Amino acid sequence: IVHSNRDALAPKHLKEEELLRPSEEEAAQNTERTRLALEALAAKKAAGAHGSLEKAMADKKPAQYIRYTPSNQGAAHASGATNRVIRMVEAPVDPMEPPKFKHKRVPRGPPSPPVPVMHSPPRKVTVKDQQDWKIPPCISNWKNIKGYTIPLDKRLAADGRGLQEVQISDNFANLSEALYIAERNAREEVEKRAQIQKKLAAKDKERKEDELRSLAQKAREERLPQSPVQGDAGRETLEEMQEREALRHERKRERERERRLENKDGKRSKSTRDGERDVSERIALGQAVPNSTETLYDQRLFNQAGGGSSHLC
Repeated sequence: IVHSNRDALAPKHLKEEELLRPSEEEAAQNTERTRLALEALAAKKAAGAHGSLEKAMADKKPAQYIRYTPSNQGAAHASGATNRVIRMVEAPVDPMEPPKFKHKRVPRGPPSPPVPVMHSPPRKVTVKDQQDWKIPPCISNWKNIKGYTIPLDKRLAADGRGLQEVQISDNFANLSEALYIAERNAREEVEKRAQIQKKLAAKDKERKEDELRSLAQKAREERLPQSPVQGDAGRETLEEMQEREALRHERKRERERERRLENKDGKRSKSTRDGERDVSERIALGQAVPNSTETLYDQRLFNQAGGGSSHLC
């Protein structure tokens, strides 16, 4: 619904007479008017269509009757009739038949004459003009259909590299320097962090070892009974134990130092060498110790009792 003005939006108050059903006469008039309008639209559409039946029947002529007297007269011809009548009818045309002729358009006439071009008066061509108008041939870097041998100077001249001046920005150097400095700082920070973590781990390890040593010392002291008579002897024994513990700790540090030096120089330690030895070398050195006490036998020896009779069964 299209409301073209403001009054169309206002409600309509229809009377009872306007709301009554139309009579039969009014309905017939509306029906006839609608039929005529539809027929006119259909006829207009059919008249414009190619090969329509109405278009084919429009030019149809009525039938003609022609009377004539044949030259052959006699009772044997046409049952003895003297005159004959022929009905001449135009042959029907198939509306769906394609056209039998081809439309040819009329050729166009000659166009308007071209606009005259005003030239300057002729003059002699100087050597400078010839050099200025000399255009070098196009040399491609990808195609050489004729297979010519093109000198490098001509190829470079056609490429146009000499006409461009290459300038490298200073930002490349600044970027590379900034990246190098950032990488160096990151490496230093990583090394410092690793050293700090290593020191903290070593300190933690020493602290745990001291705690374990002190606990072992306390347990050892509690295990040894001390009497008041043997107080000096017990004190001397405690001092000797402390000396032995200090000596043991010193030797342990020396062994760790030697192991670190061996790992630093690329040498293998004794435990590593022993672990990488072959079984034959271990047996030769007396290091191979069997874990199980069970006696092992070759399983192939148990199948010799059957012999050839086992295959004959």
